[in-house]
Amino acid sequence: MANCIKLASEELKGLLLDAVGRLAADGKVPAEPLPEFGIEIPADKSHGDFASNLAMVSAKAFRMPPRNIASLICEALMLEGSSFERAEVAGPGFINLFLRKSWFSGVVKNVLEEKEDYGKTTTGNGKRVLVEFVSANPTGPMHVGNARGGALGDSLAEILIWAGYDTQREFYINDAGNQIEKFATSLEVRYLQHFDPSVEMPEDAYHGADITEHAENFIAEYGDKYVSADQKERRDALVQFALPKNVAGLERDLGKYRIVYDNWFSESTLHKNGSVKNIVEQLTKRGYTYEQEGAVWFKATEFGADKDFVLVRANGIPTYIVPDIAYHYDKLVTRGYDKAIDILGADHHGYVPRLKAALTALGVDAGRLDVVLMQMVMLMRDGQVVKLSKRSGKAITLVTLLEEIPIDAARFFFNTREANSHFEFDLDLAVEQSSQNPVYYVQYAHARICSILRNMADEGVSAEGADTSLLDLLGKPQEIELIRHIAALPTEIDSAAKYYDPSKITKYATELATLFHKFYDGCSVKHAETLELRLARLMLCNAARQTLRNTLSILKIDCPEKM
Repeated sequence: MANCIKLASEELKGLLLDAVGRLAADGKVPAEPLPEFGIEIPADKSHGDFASNLAMVSAKAFRMPPRNIASLICEALMLEGSSFERAEVAGPGFINLFLRKSWFSGVVKNVLEEKEDYGKTTTGNGKRVLVEFVSANPTGPMHVGNARGGALGDSLAEILIWAGYDTQREFYINDAGNQIEKFATSLEVRYLQHFDPSVEMPEDAYHGADITEHAENFIAEYGDKYVSADQKERRDALVQFALPKNVAGLERDLGKYRIVYDNWFSESTLHKNGSVKNIVEQLTKRGYTYEQEGAVWFKATEFGADKDFVLVRANGIPTYIVPDIAYHYDKLVTRGYDKAIDILGADHHGYVPRLKAALTALGVDAGRLDVVLMQMVMLMRDGQVVKLSKRSGKAITLVTLLEEIPIDAARFFFNTREANSHFEFDLDLAVEQSSQNPVYYVQYAHARICSILRNMADEGVSAEGADTSLLDLLGKPQEIELIRHIAALPTEIDSAAKYYDPSKITKYATELATLFHKFYDGCSVKHAETLELRLARLMLCNAARQTLRNTLSILKIDCPEKM
């Protein structure tokens, strides 16, 4: 799995160091330790394929102007047999380097050889990572924020896999605590109301139709068996009946969204196995708790949090954060993941430092927990904010959203912005079949390439098994630009993994589609001057098609061959 850009960058660093070594040996520069220097890819390709600031950062050590140093280095560079054709001095002392044609040919060859593995890297070195996302309340349907979190978390997990991390996806089922008590109350009232309509539903209970449906289904199975039963027995029976159905519904609906989890982790297991109690005991044993008005407090301010907080209320019931601490302790210590990544709503901003403070107090490196905070989504139609589904007239949930727009559009659109940015989702654009719709635009590029390859094959021209040395014929600006972008996929995957940012992949795919259209409009495949050039361009088409397929597969977006 070669990363051609990374390899060229490493090669260039070696060439520059060798050149400085020769200059020092000849007495042309002082034999001083070299400071750290950078190698980058200039935005303006007239400034070269790579550039280095080596001469500028060495000015103090070498006691001479940067341009003079750059000139000496360029003269001393030995580029024969390397990936680089020439070097030149620019501006205040940048060293710009230009790649040989053979490097660009090598990129296309590499894609054609690696096929569906092209873009994968070993950067993660097999480190174990757990990505937890969505983790929607199992007492009701998933909302639009969960739709964004689902696309973001699932794509991020896939990016990490492509970057060489041993990655798993996890859903945390909140099947304990206040929301389950409220769920039990709501089910109980609807159950009892069936037999006695005068029973009142509390204002803060769940009033959704799904609660009534669960109660009616429970009655169909058990009748009035629990009307006169002990309240705890009745509530437990209702929750045990309804909750697994809700969790199965979550799994089914997320499956439609192309999300399949490796683990479904229940909060209740942490209460049953004593993990929740153990957290409080550990923190107390370490001297990080105190009692106040009958409650047990954690000395969070000693670990960088803005204020101390309650772990156990005066009534002996742990606060919501204790099982969360136990859960993250389980991830990082009990199960031993190298890194835990949570995708959470931006309203968890104050919660994260508290969680990290507790982990630090427990002797866990809190740097092993990373949290991606995700901003709100606004659904737009005709320039107006939309809250109700067009079909059902009810609040838009993940399920109703996917009834109105294609799954490909949802997954692509939700990943077009960084997680920390507010996002306006244009429902009209998501169903539009035009170049204005980014997912349609990218899929159309793939279909167009497939059409070119199909039409040429019908005419008896195929690049299958063609001599790859013909790729050296590619040299037009549009060809070079397209190849340069194809070469960047492994680097973009590493960058998206490093910054937890799938939007880098959607941007990459859109730019790849644009560059392919530019290439196709400026470099005829069918009417190329010679058969050899036609074959070379067909190979480039094949490489672009494969790269686009691989990019969209990371986002779990379909690649139609006809549109």
